[in-house]
Amino acid sequence: MYRFLRTPRWWGINVFVLLAIPFCLFMGTWQMGKFEDRVASHEQAERRPDPSAQAPEALDALLPVDKETSGRVARASGRYSEQFLVPDRELDGRSGAYVLTLLKTDGGRALPVVRGWLPAGAKAPAPPAGEVTVTGALQASESQGTKGVRTAGGLPQGQLGMISAASLVNVVPDDVYDAWITLTESPAGLTPVPAKAAAGTGLDMKAFQNLGYTAEWFVFAGFVLFMWFRLLRREAEASRDAALGL
Repeated sequence: MYRFLRTPRWWGINVFVLLAIPFCLFMGTWQMGKFEDRVASHEQAERRPDPSAQAPEALDALLPVDKETSGRVARASGRYSEQFLVPDRELDGRSGAYVLTLLKTDGGRALPVVRGWLPAGAKAPAPPAGEVTVTGALQASESQGTKGVRTAGGLPQGQLGMISAASLVNVVPDDVYDAWITLTESPAGLTPVPAKAAAGTGLDMKAFQNLGYTAEWFVFAGFVLFMWFRLLRREAEASRDAALGL
């Protein structure tokens, strides 16, 4: 009744099943590991001292931005130059824009400084003239996956959709830091923008997506096994009926 298992068709089916089930189990285990890594990173971040409570340090001493230095209070000196608005940014449920001003540091590079959040329709205050020293929470450059980033383009002159060196490289002549800071104290008319947690340290939707993918891969493994058993039973019944002349 099971002679059909020796046919080329069933050799192919069996080989597929023997490869598919371990692959699904491996992918499910890998996704579970990614979720566990996110949980561990979140727990480490919770135990870590509040970055904003630590003493300010020179900007260059905290670069490059990583999980340890993200949110640390950085200090830099220079002169303000070009100013931009970063639209479609929400704060406390209200829509507005970040006021981003480039600080040309004493080293010659430009540091993007978010001086604060501006309500929609309001006019951004001009930056102070002359030499200034700023302190603010250090943040990594935004990417296309960052919440609030606008990548569609079509913005008017003087506006940016993303805070990053890549978005400024063709806009300003100076070399731009691959980082930015948000001031702890904003000038009148602006609201300080809270620092965001470093990427990969929070239990956000991406972390729970990994958990969902884990379940999906294990379901796929079970489905492959179920379909193999169903095909086997159907073929065996057909062989038995043929042997009985049915």
